[in-house]
Amino acid sequence: MRRALVLARRGEGRTSPNPMVGAVLVSNGRIIGEGWHRKAGGPHAEIEAIEEARRGGHSTAGSILVVTLEPCCTQGRTPPCTQAIVDAGIQAVVAATADPNPNHSGRGFQILRAGGVRVETGVLSEASNQMNESFNHWIVRRTPFVVLKLAMTLDGRLATASGQSKWITGETARREGMRLRKSADAILVGVNTLIADDPSLTIRTSSGRIVAGSSLRRFVLDTRGRTPLDAAVLNDDLARQTTVVLGLGTSREIVRRLSEKVTVWEAPVMGGKIDLKSLVARMGGDGITRLIVEGGGEVAASFLGQGLVQRVAFFYAPKILGAAKALPGVGGAGASGASELLKLSQVRWRRAGEDLFLTARVEEPHVHWNS
Repeated sequence: MRRALVLARRGEGRTSPNPMVGAVLVSNGRIIGEGWHRKAGGPHAEIEAIEEARRGGHSTAGSILVVTLEPCCTQGRTPPCTQAIVDAGIQAVVAATADPNPNHSGRGFQILRAGGVRVETGVLSEASNQMNESFNHWIVRRTPFVVLKLAMTLDGRLATASGQSKWITGETARREGMRLRKSADAILVGVNTLIADDPSLTIRTSSGRIVAGSSLRRFVLDTRGRTPLDAAVLNDDLARQTTVVLGLGTSREIVRRLSEKVTVWEAPVMGGKIDLKSLVARMGGDGITRLIVEGGGEVAASFLGQGLVQRVAFFYAPKILGAAKALPGVGGAGASGASELLKLSQVRWRRAGEDLFLTARVEEPHVHWNS
């Protein structure tokens, strides 16, 4: 199963809106086939493993299939894996977890058992669930799993009062940030970040080269239509992957000018800000399973305050900025008392070069802030 999990990870950033899945086919204690789901619409991991075994001249009859997720039992863009497993004469399936889709969960196992296949589950289930935390969230709620990523000084500052922020964290932390982007379907920033930094919001190598073929979608949150028409994300080769989210009521001329360059979504406004709950619902309906929110501080506060963040990814540089007017990582009104503090679980600290990297789940339910 550990090998199957390693194989599954090879599909990271390519399988959405499907989960990452790996499979290993074993006969007489020896691996005869391996596979992983490479991209949405392509063969599933189980089929890949079966086909590899056959190409190698191995019989699949009487073999054992070890897979990280319950085999599918429905006809989608590909045929059901359960029938292929039965037809291959596989005698047993060992699965890490059941399908999290409430409409399908357990049905694949039932079909396999009815076909004479022995089924065992629960092997390294926690690791499998963590790997597919975004898919598991999306398939049940139909909204993206939101990761809030911030790079801050040790005293929690994003930038000086004048907006200067490059570079707070070091090269290793920035590489880790690129890995986070690679794992996501979309990235979002507020218009203030766009105006201050004009970020490219791309996935880049350590040498600074843009990774070709990336399908990462880019979103700009812009309530009042202040997005500069010369911003990088509106004019580069990936402009077709950019969406500017404007508040309803924005000038028709601004909507027209932006629409000539990129996709424009118009969203309801509540309290002078875009209604994020309606936005993430639309994203989920558009097949976005994992969203990285990269700031700034007011956007971070809004997502946190409305209970829309599932995981934080905070980088802390060994630097102190100080100053009351410096820009905080999380702005807004914040918690009004100890009872409103957001609690984190599954906390993991590690080094990223000279910087510290914190990842943790945001516990729920929690009291919402007035952000």
